[in-house]
Amino acid sequence: MTELIKPYGDTLNDGIMQLAFTLPVEMGAKARKAAEQYVQKLNFEQVSVAHAEKVAEKFTYFVVFAKATPSLDYSTVVASEVVTADMDYYQINDMIKTNLNRKLSVVGATIGTDAHTVGIDAIMNMKGYNQDYGLERYPEIKALNMGAQITCEELLKKGLELKADALLVSQTVTQKDAHIRNFTELIELLEAENLRNRFLILAGGPRVTNDLAIELGYDAGFGPGTVPSKVASFIITRILEKRG
Repeated sequence: MTELIKPYGDTLNDGIMQLAFTLPVEMGAKARKAAEQYVQKLNFEQVSVAHAEKVAEKFTYFVVFAKATPSLDYSTVVASEVVTADMDYYQINDMIKTNLNRKLSVVGATIGTDAHTVGIDAIMNMKGYNQDYGLERYPEIKALNMGAQITCEELLKKGLELKADALLVSQTVTQKDAHIRNFTELIELLEAENLRNRFLILAGGPRVTNDLAIELGYDAGFGPGTVPSKVASFIITRILEKRG
């Protein structure tokens, strides 16, 4: 059944959108007109520059409202997401203790030159994220957070040393698709060492989707807002499934 949708502003399907972008021009009337005309070239109508601000010499930041013309048939949209049991901290620990008969081992890191740890810390650190305990707090999980700027070789070496069940890889820096290169480097290393099937490999970050992670060869991808229990639930569930 066809289900046509458009952006919503004041009235359902009115097509009103808010766009934010920077142009390499000095702020002024001509810059505002340039922003308006550029958005019109994107086939928007009723373009209105709501805000313009100088951010550097010859660079201006704009917030623009405009009306989109095309509709999308929502019934044709296909996307994947990580599907796992909705379990809390206590249920996950109980499942590991009852069914795995040993502690679950997880190693996480931010790889490459990326120095940001906010993502991997949210999942691994004891305090966790959004009132959801991190993996280090689970008595049935041996969790090691290696931190940032870890090479793929270092992560693999530590994963083998600790007999990890899962490797968690975080990427925050995405300029020029740096996260894609780093994610790919790890998979290529594991495949070269014939160790791809040795671990569950999970990717996370602000621009990570499950579709992207699967495409790159990972077992799952977790984007913004992911809580630690969802990751832990996925890991133990998938491990027990593999064991049959």
